[in-house]
Amino acid sequence: MNSTVNYIKEWQQALQLEILHLKKYGSTKYLVSNGHLLTSDGSFNYYFETGSSVKIPVGSLVRLEWGGIKQDGRILSSEGKSIIIVFDRSLGDIISEAFLYHDPWELLEQLIIRLDEIKRSKRKRLRIKRLMDPSMPQKHPLTEKQSSVKELYSRSKFNPVTFVWGPPGTGKTYTLARTVANHYLQAKKVLVLSHSNQAVDVLMAEISSFIKKKDRFKEGDVLRYGSQIGDSLAIHHDDIVTGQLLGKHEPTLIKEKEELGEEKRLLKYDLAGSFSKRDTDQLIDIEKKLAKVLEKIRQKEIQFVKEAKVIGTTLAKAANDETVYQKEYDLVILDEASMAYVPQVAFAAALAKHIIVCGDFKQLPPIASARDSLVKLWLKEDIFHRAGVAQSVEEGELHPHLFLLKEQRRMHPDISAFTNRVVYNNFVGDHKSVATSREGIMLAEPFANRASALLDTSLAGEYCITERTSHSRMNLWQLLLSFQLIHEAYVGGSRSIGYVAPYRAQAELMEKLLDDLYEKERQTADIIAATVHRFQGSEREMMIFDTVDSYPQNRAGMLLTGRESERLINVAITRTKGKFVHVCDTSFVNKHVYRSKTLRQLVDHQIQNDQIVSKKDIGKWVNHQHSKLRWMHARKLGDFQEDIETTKHDMVIAVPDLNSLSEEWQQYLMKRNPAVKLTIISAKRNPDINSDHFICSPISFSFIIFDHRVIWLGLPVESNNRVQPPYIAARLDSKIMADELLSQFKKSE
Repeated sequence: MNSTVNYIKEWQQALQLEILHLKKYGSTKYLVSNGHLLTSDGSFNYYFETGSSVKIPVGSLVRLEWGGIKQDGRILSSEGKSIIIVFDRSLGDIISEAFLYHDPWELLEQLIIRLDEIKRSKRKRLRIKRLMDPSMPQKHPLTEKQSSVKELYSRSKFNPVTFVWGPPGTGKTYTLARTVANHYLQAKKVLVLSHSNQAVDVLMAEISSFIKKKDRFKEGDVLRYGSQIGDSLAIHHDDIVTGQLLGKHEPTLIKEKEELGEEKRLLKYDLAGSFSKRDTDQLIDIEKKLAKVLEKIRQKEIQFVKEAKVIGTTLAKAANDETVYQKEYDLVILDEASMAYVPQVAFAAALAKHIIVCGDFKQLPPIASARDSLVKLWLKEDIFHRAGVAQSVEEGELHPHLFLLKEQRRMHPDISAFTNRVVYNNFVGDHKSVATSREGIMLAEPFANRASALLDTSLAGEYCITERTSHSRMNLWQLLLSFQLIHEAYVGGSRSIGYVAPYRAQAELMEKLLDDLYEKERQTADIIAATVHRFQGSEREMMIFDTVDSYPQNRAGMLLTGRESERLINVAITRTKGKFVHVCDTSFVNKHVYRSKTLRQLVDHQIQNDQIVSKKDIGKWVNHQHSKLRWMHARKLGDFQEDIETTKHDMVIAVPDLNSLSEEWQQYLMKRNPAVKLTIISAKRNPDINSDHFICSPISFSFIIFDHRVIWLGLPVESNNRVQPPYIAARLDSKIMADELLSQFKKSE
């Protein structure tokens, strides 16, 4: 068994390797332009403009790169669409364009320092030993048939370490909040931590509400500490937020800060046009005044933290702020622990006599970038696995110090049936109320009276391509079908819809399509398209899981079949309340994915439970044609002929094999207005077909674009590979999507 000191040494090495990787390769990159030297008296201050609002904390270390030159600097000012950076050497008077890199490695350095401090404390080392080797006997009284809150309170009162396994929808927030409140009512000091600000906000709001219901709330006792606090918490729970409390108790100080901030904003606006020395000197003077005011505010915040009994903040803030980490607590609650680095969990455990480590090791693990065995061991796997708690579950039993929340109330039973059995090994069941509570969503469109559906795209064509620059996969056919599902749900009354794809290129493509076609609707509905990581911790009435992978690819992507694929698919499914739609090419999955893989098991489960919707059923479920996306039989070409006749500038036709183009279709090309330029995309030329431009590029599916706006997908039918009746065509009116599609091909010869 590793000693605690050895653990700490390995953690520090892993963190250092991750820091070196981030410093070398970076992760967050911003394009900055119009750089001007402002001052050069000892240090060199530069003003830059940014294309969008960039929020990098003042004082943060950054790196600027341009023309092969790299230079480290520090943020002096960062608001709106401009930024001021201070360097220790001159970079010239003007920098027209550069890339700015900002990475979280400073936070990791702080964690390394905290671990050094822990090494010197025998008491803190013992706390970490118990975390990493939870083999100590249980000390809490064993009582049958008590509530989850009472049992967790009892465990956390008597045992130094309690692991809580909280699968989706099992009441994790409810249980944790009431456990914290009960410790508070016993005059205990509690620190609430999480990986994300949102999770801290949700938990602190629930704690505050419960204590108020008990009529035991005292202002200042419960404190949400930090700068990145959600609007909802600030508005509805302003009596626990440091910023709001300051406004109430120190109004003059806050007013001075706001006035200086507005003065600075106006000066920066003037500076963008003049770069005068007077404006520059005045701005630097305001920055100095503002720094003094912020320091006064900081001292007031420190006082709030010292007096608070329950403090909620992020793991990063706790490790970086001595006001938090120098206090001693009776209990630490760490939520979303499965997404935290093991060294972060150890740091949290060292802060208190007791710790509750809560998370779901069947969801996404921590994210680290460096490729090294130590990084893989300590930064890419969660504490449940590293402490041996998850292994007991794989062996069919619960670890003595693992408390399971075992009844889910989120998903309709037709959705949870798969995850309860396959992912959670029947440890989790459904609460008796969930079928009734989700019935309204299940009965709505699309696929009324179905909670789970598999929309099969087999034999519709070969639409899965890799994005030209990122090599991330995208599938335009499945994208348009998924948009149609969103539209059917919205028209049917749903205002809470999530679209999740394993590939960033596909998720970003859907975001662009929604921005273009659904801008108005999104103002009144919560409709989000993203990869799985953005959805963890949230829920929607309906979720669409687009697996993207299809022909002509010859293997399924690692995101769907690799080591972490079960976790990814689990998160995609378990975000939903009442309707889950899986958009998938089942013929591809059956050929290229092993039966032991979660994706294949999901497809098999949905087919066995009669949840499949085939291509021939499209006429039954597409009930509301969108004005800019229409579905029709690919042999009925009236609308297509009208588009040919009304096209004014250009026409693009892409076919896998130009020699397969029938005489009928060659005639269609000839019917266009003589002023319309024709571009052909194909792997080979056909000397019998003339064009204004020819792009020699392999393409697996056919499409036509008119005037860089109207896309016809599925035409010409005979030029498409792997297509069987019924033949379906889609007509999309979207300049953004036309540009995106054309950008995947090299310019004409």
